[in-house]
Amino acid sequence: MSQQQRLEIVDPAEAPPVWAALRNEAEAAGQKEAALASLLAAVILNHKTLDGALSYQLARKLGDQELRAMSIREIAEDAYAANPALVSTAEADLKAVFERDPACKGYLQPFLFFKGFLALQTQRVAHWLWEEGRETLALYLQSRMSELFQVDIHPATRIGRGVFIDHGTGIVIGETAVIGDDVSMLQGVTLGGTGAERGDRHPKIGKGVLLGAGAKVLGNIEIGDYAKIASGSVVLKPVPAGCTAAGVPARLVNCPTCDEPARSMDHTLAETVYDYVI
Repeated sequence: MSQQQRLEIVDPAEAPPVWAALRNEAEAAGQKEAALASLLAAVILNHKTLDGALSYQLARKLGDQELRAMSIREIAEDAYAANPALVSTAEADLKAVFERDPACKGYLQPFLFFKGFLALQTQRVAHWLWEEGRETLALYLQSRMSELFQVDIHPATRIGRGVFIDHGTGIVIGETAVIGDDVSMLQGVTLGGTGAERGDRHPKIGKGVLLGAGAKVLGNIEIGDYAKIASGSVVLKPVPAGCTAAGVPARLVNCPTCDEPARSMDHTLAETVYDYVI
C-alpha cells in the first residue's frame, strides 16, 4: 500500500471548509512536488483535524534541545482541547491571510511558511499558558517565537480573531496591549509603552484597524475601530474611530478614512488632507 493510500481521508462535506481546502491544497502540492510529499503528509495529510495538524506544525517549528517537539505538541494539543475557540480563531486567522494578502494563493502557504501566521498561533498557545498560571513556559514560547520568526509578542497580550500579520519581521507588542478582531499589521509595528512605569501601559487597538509598516503606537492609548495608522508614523495620542493618523508625531489627516481599512489593506492617503492635531 502506498503512503498516499495509507493517509486518513476526510470527506470535504463533513470537514470545516478551511481544513478541507488545506488538505486539498496539500494533496495537489504533493502530487506536483514529490520532494515535499513526505513533509505534506506529516504536517497535514496524516491528521484528521486542523488542531492536530497545527499542533504538529508548531511543534516542528518550535522544538529545540531544551524543549523537544513532542512536548510542544502535547502542550498545543492540551490548549486546543481545553479551549476549542483557539482552533476556530486559527481558522479565522488563516482566512484573513488568504483574503488580505494578494501574494497568498491559498491556505497552504501561510500554514507552512508565513511566519506572521505561525508567530500568532504560537502567541495564542502561550497566552493560554499565561492564563493558566504557567508563565515561565509561556515566556519560553515567546522567546522561541522571537528567535524563529523575529516577532516578539508578550504572552499576556490579548488578541482578537481574524488578525493578519503580514511579513512579521520586527513586530513588537507589549504585555498590556489589546488587539481587536480583524486587525491587519505589517512588518516593524511596535505597540509599546512610553517609559518604565508598570501597570496598564500599552495601546488598545480597536476592531478592523490597519497598522502600516513601521508604525509605532506608544502608551496606554486607544486606536478606534476601523482607524488607519500610516506607515512610519509615531502615535502618542488616541485616534478616533474611522480616522487616519500619519506623521512623526502623528496627526489626523483624514476623517473618515476608507471603509474597513484592515480588510482592503488600503495604505493610501486621501488627496484632500484634513490636518487635525491630536
